[in-house]
Amino acid sequence: MSKASQKRIVVLGAGLVGRAMARDLALESDFQVTVADLNPQNLERVAANAPVATLQANLRTPGVVAEIVENADLVVVGVPGFMGYETLRQVIDAGKNVVDISFFPEDPFGLDELAQQRNVTAVVDCGVAPGLSNIFAGYVAAQLDDVQSYLCYVGGLPHIRHWPYEYKVVFSPIDVIEEYTRPARFVEFGQEIVRSALSDIELVNLPGVDTLEAFNTDGLRTLLYTLPAPFKKEKTLRYPGHANLMAVFRDSGFFDTEPIAVDGQMVRPIAVTASLLFEHWRLREGEEDYTVLRVQMEGQKDGRHLRYTYDLLDHFDATTQTTAMARTTGYTATIVARQVAMGLFSQKGICPPEYVGRTPGCYEHLIEELGNRNIRITEIIE
Repeated sequence: MSKASQKRIVVLGAGLVGRAMARDLALESDFQVTVADLNPQNLERVAANAPVATLQANLRTPGVVAEIVENADLVVVGVPGFMGYETLRQVIDAGKNVVDISFFPEDPFGLDELAQQRNVTAVVDCGVAPGLSNIFAGYVAAQLDDVQSYLCYVGGLPHIRHWPYEYKVVFSPIDVIEEYTRPARFVEFGQEIVRSALSDIELVNLPGVDTLEAFNTDGLRTLLYTLPAPFKKEKTLRYPGHANLMAVFRDSGFFDTEPIAVDGQMVRPIAVTASLLFEHWRLREGEEDYTVLRVQMEGQKDGRHLRYTYDLLDHFDATTQTTAMARTTGYTATIVARQVAMGLFSQKGICPPEYVGRTPGCYEHLIEELGNRNIRITEIIE
């Protein structure tokens, strides 16, 4: 296919997940892929494994995002959460359809009016959870007459446990800490409840993995408002003991963002903690991870009570050297990006993934394409 007839796809961010997304998109003969990132090593890694163009750029510099996406037909955003909202705003303002995986704290619907004005399809939170989990939610809600509950367990973990953290970073490290500090919102009896992250620890047994602990995190995101169910909760999975250790760090001030005086210097505690922790958390060459996800929903259909259970367990891909988290997060986003590019999903405005799940044909296409990438979903309806 000639370059003139190809769709121009821009991927913003070339981290662990960004590189996986760029490689997957580059497999499409219809796509001409450009990847932008500040880190030249990240760009070298992706260019060594995929036929993509690379562009070194500081995406936080005013005007740079608009310049990079000017000629794009579609943009995929894979920047850290602290950059996510502003990056997404600039892409939308440029009038570009976009699929975004950045886990930013702001309300994405704050950009809905702008997206409607620019006639843009903006799919947000399109990773594994939020993301794939929301697609399940939207699909099931469309099948049921009444949704009563939604429960999600999700975690990305190393196969080998190393004391004391028994954890390795499989996406943006600063976003991991954000999960441990941001208050967790969930719904009970139709009322929104807010509790501290890392609370309500329970032990969970899921198919194919050791016993894990689950604790509250703020993962419901848009489902708080878009899914009409009186009971809704998401919990993060780690090896037992991790939550209490992180709570000690948080409650002792190590994750605080306000500067404190140390030996006459003003220092942000989280900056020091991050620089120390991230070296211990870094997934080293040869280390493998897995992603585990369970979504369970209950409701009524034609007067009958039904329970839908979705289970996913994915492992590090040694052939492509791609982490399970990058696969499950990145490929969900790239498949939805294909749906936007082909017009299978075309709703305008801010569109959380549950909108994709409720759109006829999108769920089935996603499951088929995930299967083509050896990501298997088990569905049980009872």
